[in-house]
Amino acid sequence: MDEPDLGLLVDKLDVTRKVRLLTGAAGWRTHDEPDIGLRSVVVSDGPIGVRGQRWDERSTSLALPSPTALAATWDVDLVRRLGVLLAAEARRKGVDVLLAPTLNLHRSPFAGRHFECYSEDPLLTARIGAAYITGVQSGGVAATAKHYVANDSETERMTLDAHVDERTLHEVYLVPFEAAVEAGVWVVMSAYNGVNGVTMSENPLLDEPLKGSWGFDGLVVSDWGAIRSTAPSALAAQDLAMPGPESPWNDLATAVENGEVPESALDLKVERLLRLASRVGALNGGTARKPQVDAPLDLLREAVAAGTVLLSNDGVLPLAPGVKIAVLGPNAATARIQGGGSAGVYPESVVSFVDGLKEVAEVVHTAGVRLQDRPAPLTTANARHPHHGEPGVLVRLLDADGAEVSAEHRFLGRVLEVPLVDGARAIEVHAKLDVDVTGEWTISVAGFGRLTVDLDGTRLVDEDVPLDTDDPAVIHLTPPYRQATAHLEAGTSVDLVARRELRENTGTATVLAADPPRLSDADELARAVGLARTSDVAVVVVGTTDEIESEGFDRTSLALPGRQDELVRAVRAVNDRTVVVVNSGGPVELPWRDEVAAVLLTWFPGQEAGHGLADVLLGVREPGGRLPTTWPAAQQDVPVSNVRPDHGVLRYDEGLHVGYRAWHRAGTAPAYWFGHGLGYTTWAYETVTATESGVRVRLRNTGNRPGREVVQVYVTRPTSTIDRPHRWLAAWTTTTAAPGETVEADIDIPERAYQHWTTTGWTTEPGHFTLLVGPSSATTPLTLQHHP
Repeated sequence: MDEPDLGLLVDKLDVTRKVRLLTGAAGWRTHDEPDIGLRSVVVSDGPIGVRGQRWDERSTSLALPSPTALAATWDVDLVRRLGVLLAAEARRKGVDVLLAPTLNLHRSPFAGRHFECYSEDPLLTARIGAAYITGVQSGGVAATAKHYVANDSETERMTLDAHVDERTLHEVYLVPFEAAVEAGVWVVMSAYNGVNGVTMSENPLLDEPLKGSWGFDGLVVSDWGAIRSTAPSALAAQDLAMPGPESPWNDLATAVENGEVPESALDLKVERLLRLASRVGALNGGTARKPQVDAPLDLLREAVAAGTVLLSNDGVLPLAPGVKIAVLGPNAATARIQGGGSAGVYPESVVSFVDGLKEVAEVVHTAGVRLQDRPAPLTTANARHPHHGEPGVLVRLLDADGAEVSAEHRFLGRVLEVPLVDGARAIEVHAKLDVDVTGEWTISVAGFGRLTVDLDGTRLVDEDVPLDTDDPAVIHLTPPYRQATAHLEAGTSVDLVARRELRENTGTATVLAADPPRLSDADELARAVGLARTSDVAVVVVGTTDEIESEGFDRTSLALPGRQDELVRAVRAVNDRTVVVVNSGGPVELPWRDEVAAVLLTWFPGQEAGHGLADVLLGVREPGGRLPTTWPAAQQDVPVSNVRPDHGVLRYDEGLHVGYRAWHRAGTAPAYWFGHGLGYTTWAYETVTATESGVRVRLRNTGNRPGREVVQVYVTRPTSTIDRPHRWLAAWTTTTAAPGETVEADIDIPERAYQHWTTTGWTTEPGHFTLLVGPSSATTPLTLQHHP
């Protein structure tokens, strides 16, 4: 479809209407302009699914594995196919723009949003991100490369100033965004943070290199609330302010009238908005494409196995049919499928690790330990509407006198968004709780303002919670809890009513939660040990919580929370066939890793978690993942750990040396290197030879099963006259072979692999480079001298 004459359409608008278009109409959509054939453009958070315009558990979404799990596949075709699935989901929900992928790097494992980013390596991030973008946009839905740029920490994320030298910016942090532009991305999101003294919504990096030498012709949208000025941001290459309708850009008409901002600057921004609208079918009566994906759950199941990394295996895996498995651990029955924050979706169903394994084996289960997690909101499993008894809760808006102004039946006690109406002064969540355990229950309420909870007419909580943050992730997703205890009898039903006051700028998020009494820690651990002792195999699922890995804050520890390490060792003491499954988004310490029979890493695996794990454990599928980030043995060894700004400034003093590069420079061995991962066969790397475009690697499957190998090529130049990493990833490919089969893999190596950034652009240092070929960044049995 040919692009319409956008300049002609812009000329039909006066300044007031141009200004109106440049700020969102609401939280998740832009303004329409019928006179020029423009409908509203709808946006939605990603990246693991398409939530839509509201946080509403009644509107479910398909939930993919986390971005880190996608990068662990090292499989650009699979990620592209998952992108097509996301496009189909977007169209099902009436969404035009998906606010993903996140192309920031795993600069440090302490970064809170680690799970939402792909990798510590710029090239792996670039190629996986480009595949995601290509897949999404093939369905006529815009992808959004975010957060441009150096948005790699959560502490003071709204205001921190990242100090990064020019070479490091170009060779590390800008690389994935450049690849996104080359892939044709339609939207780029400017970040909250500043870079080298200038906040990103006003930063010259939006102009050069983004719109300048890279030639990006799409739209630059702000992160939500990231525009804090009128003229300075409007004079920059920032195009759209979100959300709306309130924004500093509402004053742009006055700024134009006063001569602070030329009208021509608005014209360029509106033109880019119209180009986006044309691409997604929102201009001149365009029809949005509606891609179809056959068997989406099968694709999600395939993705779980493809991203699962087998870190170690003494031969216990794959398991033989007919084994009795004790599935233990706090995440086994309620697998953590996604990280916390704005990336969250409501999946229609989740296959837990326990349920997935029950379909193929005899399974016994107990948690073994309890994690100190947030209270559990009411669900359709334990709560009923107080009037008609259907599963769920009643949510009402009340006026200043306590009279009802609106009401709706919801499924969860965690109510993040309620459509507000005039006169609303409070939100009420009301339900009948079915009590199934006798003892001391913990009843909790979350929100800002005055919070109350009544149980059968008796007030348990009455407290005023002041707003103490401007972080939208806290205000709209994780407001603070207040709680009390009450003795309840099994077999009874109690009436619970929670209310929160509505105050300015405090959102609508309200939570009513009820947690039953639990076994003591000693009794729970003893039960797990007993099940492990009488089972053929023990599978212990350990992991993190959304109080540890989430948008809005960084991590302070890489240790597993609670007594999970103790659980692993106690189980291992009675069953030497102990397999540990790590259910976390980023690295955690595994102090028992050399004591157990096998360690598998599933990341946050999405809604098909249990099916995918069952496929891997029983050998239906090979664990296809390779580490996209280095895992430390102990957190004190981490070479890049500063994620907290000093007086507002976060200095990237490590320069080019992030991830495995930093580990090589430090000379400290991690637990597992970038690129590492085992399959169910073994490989011999035999020869490497030069080709016109790269290298040809011959390798042989030396095991007794067919397998897939990720062949990685690194570049090194110890004698360089400039500062360089010890080695850096240049290219990779994947290959498959039958048992005993020899195969040859051709790998193209781009010119950029040998180049470095200077004040005058990219250049190649004269002389030879050494290519290192192998299965990880530390294991490279083949070498080749190369003169680019």
